[in-house]
Amino acid sequence: MDELSDQKRGIVFVICALIILFVWQHFYKPAAPIVPPQSAQNSSQQNPGAAAPGATANSQTTSSAGATAAGAKVASGAGASGAPVNATATQAGAEQAVTVNSPLYTVEFSNRGAVVRSWKLNKYFDDQKTPQPLDLVNDAVAQQLGWPFSLVLGDAKQEATANSALYEITTTSHAGLTGGTPTPVTGAAQTVQAPADIEFHWSDGHTDVRKKIAFGDNYELHVTVTVTQDGAPQASALAWRGGFGDKEAYNGAQNLNVFYNTDGKLNLLPVKKVGTSGNQGQPAIQYGPLAFAGIEDQFFTATFIPEATGNISLWHWKQDYKGTADKSDPESQMAAGSTNPGPIAMRAYIGPKDLGILEKMTPSLTGLVNFGWMEPVAKPLLWVLQTVHTKVPNWGWCIILMTLVINIALFPLKMRGWRSMQKMQRVGPEIKQIQEKYKKFKMNDPRKAKMNEEVMAIYSREGINPLGSCLPMLAQLPIWWALWRVLNGAIELRHAPWLGWIHDLSAMDPYYILPIAMAALMFVTNRMTPQTTVDPAQQRMMSFMPLMMLFFFYRLSSGLNLYMSTSSIVAIAQQYYLNKTEPLPSRSKFKNKPTDDK
Repeated sequence: MDELSDQKRGIVFVICALIILFVWQHFYKPAAPIVPPQSAQNSSQQNPGAAAPGATANSQTTSSAGATAAGAKVASGAGASGAPVNATATQAGAEQAVTVNSPLYTVEFSNRGAVVRSWKLNKYFDDQKTPQPLDLVNDAVAQQLGWPFSLVLGDAKQEATANSALYEITTTSHAGLTGGTPTPVTGAAQTVQAPADIEFHWSDGHTDVRKKIAFGDNYELHVTVTVTQDGAPQASALAWRGGFGDKEAYNGAQNLNVFYNTDGKLNLLPVKKVGTSGNQGQPAIQYGPLAFAGIEDQFFTATFIPEATGNISLWHWKQDYKGTADKSDPESQMAAGSTNPGPIAMRAYIGPKDLGILEKMTPSLTGLVNFGWMEPVAKPLLWVLQTVHTKVPNWGWCIILMTLVINIALFPLKMRGWRSMQKMQRVGPEIKQIQEKYKKFKMNDPRKAKMNEEVMAIYSREGINPLGSCLPMLAQLPIWWALWRVLNGAIELRHAPWLGWIHDLSAMDPYYILPIAMAALMFVTNRMTPQTTVDPAQQRMMSFMPLMMLFFFYRLSSGLNLYMSTSSIVAIAQQYYLNKTEPLPSRSKFKNKPTDDK
């Protein structure tokens, strides 16, 4: 069997590198960070006088039969611990709803548990036949696992009661976040216009809970939660339960992450990694101080940020997705709060992962748009797309125009690779003769080194760089990788149409037309490109490369396949030009004379 020459090894290296890059990205997911065990002393300092937080999300029950109606009086005195109990029990007489309207969102609360029942983003739509504003709350899951803005407490029974009680609601709608007149909710429902404040209050005479939520004129809001037991402050956290984001999106569950930022590093906990090692059904705590923590899908996030003087920890876990009969699809949930007794004060950003908005947050949340290690290339490419879009309204045509610019910029490099391939093809028969001469020797035979010396002498004589023909492909690999990140992660491309059957450039082609066209065009390009090897087996292997690309690309975004297809069309045009202006010498010139003069 012939030994692979250096140029052949270079080609094999490029193919292997491409395979490894895509396989690594497809299968590798970062492992969940290991939370160091807390000593008994540290635990008591973190949450003195309270049990370790550990209630599961589906522990909601109906309200306690002993809860009294709103305003009912209870006898004053001391609790079992000697602390004074509250003088009154506060509870609404019936279930009520309050809705906060804004041009950006429509949020519906229920006073049963003081939870969110719906969080619709008015500028983003779902995938229904008649598109509706996207609801970040998955109702089917929430009915089983609990709702956003429910509480996490150290005592499971206390938590279940607080998350099912009927809270009194007070609303204030005003031009700013201060001023205005409090308006108690009367009747079954009320709608207020943001900016607005909502306060929920419930007490059974021992446990007292207050939630205050201040909505502004953007996606950011302020949340304060206070829980006391017989007047003593309790540790608590605010949870986002019931699923999150666009559940109809391709690979939606796999793209769901819980995350937290500590010491400037963003840590992602994919859905399959959330929970305590060895017991995924039990909660785990990532102790603060954290810069922020939250939950995200491909394009949207609910992020909780401590106020300037606050300190939050992440309470996170994994449970079965009970929206399906077999309960096999996992669902991430998270809660942000404090392991120390006392009120928690946070800001929350609940909306799109739009770089222009996230970079204005304090701290910056731009890391949630995950470009990975290709960020230095991905961000400029996104900027180019955004700039072109200011003149061209269709994102698909923007991708095509950007492709033309990139390929024109890389054309000089391609010409160098072309010349290198010309030279390698011209000396191919001569290299083949040398390999035939030494093929009878084993790999460890010293005479094999002589073969390599003769081959390198030919390269030196002809001024050939063995990897020169691979430079155009190597130069494009970072661009492909960065575009993969951009076209899959930039929210601007979500539901962005191009032509006909392409209604979402961030999603896969539903009919696989673009991936198949990309593979066919790559095959034509390969047939037009000089072969740097005379080995028929290796030539056949290169012919199969378009099929390998089809295998990796057919499930990727339509936008990326549009780029690849357009790039192949440009490559065919460039190759035609090179073949006409600098044609290869005919094979008859070196059929019997393999060492032509330069």
